[in-house]
Amino acid sequence: MSKIVQIGNRVIGGGNPILIQSMTNTKTENVAATVDQINRLAAAGCDIIRCAVPTMEAAAALKEIKKQVTIPVVADIHFDYRLAIAAMENGADKIRINPGNIGSAERVKAVVDVAKERNIPIRVGVNSGSLEKELVEKYHGVTAEGIVESALDKVKLIEDMGYDNLVISIKSSDVMMCVKAHELIAKKTEHPLHVGITESGTIISGNIKSSIGLGLILHQGIGDTIRVSLTGDPLEEIKSAKLILRTLGLRKGGIEVVSCPTCGRTQIDLIRLANQVENMVADIPLDIKVAVMGCVVNGPGEAKEADIGIAGGIGEGLLIKHGEVIKKVPESELLEALRDELLNWKKD
Repeated sequence: MSKIVQIGNRVIGGGNPILIQSMTNTKTENVAATVDQINRLAAAGCDIIRCAVPTMEAAAALKEIKKQVTIPVVADIHFDYRLAIAAMENGADKIRINPGNIGSAERVKAVVDVAKERNIPIRVGVNSGSLEKELVEKYHGVTAEGIVESALDKVKLIEDMGYDNLVISIKSSDVMMCVKAHELIAKKTEHPLHVGITESGTIISGNIKSSIGLGLILHQGIGDTIRVSLTGDPLEEIKSAKLILRTLGLRKGGIEVVSCPTCGRTQIDLIRLANQVENMVADIPLDIKVAVMGCVVNGPGEAKEADIGIAGGIGEGLLIKHGEVIKKVPESELLEALRDELLNWKKD
């Protein structure tokens, strides 16, 4: 089991629930826009947020951002060790660095000393795309073994400086290489692991790659915090991460929507209805299954395993509870009837 690491007001590792992360895509220097995005992500279920810190102005902005948000803020640093120090001085709850691109050991030590003084965790990140030339040569290409060796070398560098409040992140856009790397590193370290498939792509390809990669890794009991990296609105990352964790049985709560794939019997606009239901239930805090079915013939039977469901017909629909039809309503009122049932669910 991994060690426990405290990140602001949250903890990861040690068998604690797996926390969901995302990254803002606003300019961190723009405090209002960044705060607005962080608060929307937190409301959607984000547990930890990372912000890019490419300038001193961005590092300074963290101080004001921290005052207006409720979840821990991680500062993402590339190249300039002074930005890492400034970010910590301005309240970052954790910093993400790749010691390989921070520069000399003295510069890394300057960062580690400030982190140690303030007990701020460091996420040591290694990407397959930035693997050192000597490791590429040693392993005849970019490999899982090379990624792991690179990460553990950097961890040792910081541990030798007298600090071990660390989180490790090893990422690759090659899903199976990423899975193998996590299997290897889990046997070699007790530091918590931040898991994700990097540069996974757009909403569709990114979700498929992330679901397979994260599913294979998390199902083995490996991983303490995750990010689903998507080219799109960060809110989509939170939705996907929650669904992956729920599907694996690693998180409870939230309504699961199941819907049929449509066929020639479908008599309503099921695709639109299923999407409307999914959006509608997002803010209803119930741990139940809702079925959305396209026809009144098979609907009740197929919705039997759901707690509640709707099935559409020509001009009217059925409200179904545990496989039993409880109400017939006009098609135009089907969504509202379902919402009323859900809002009154606890009264049953």
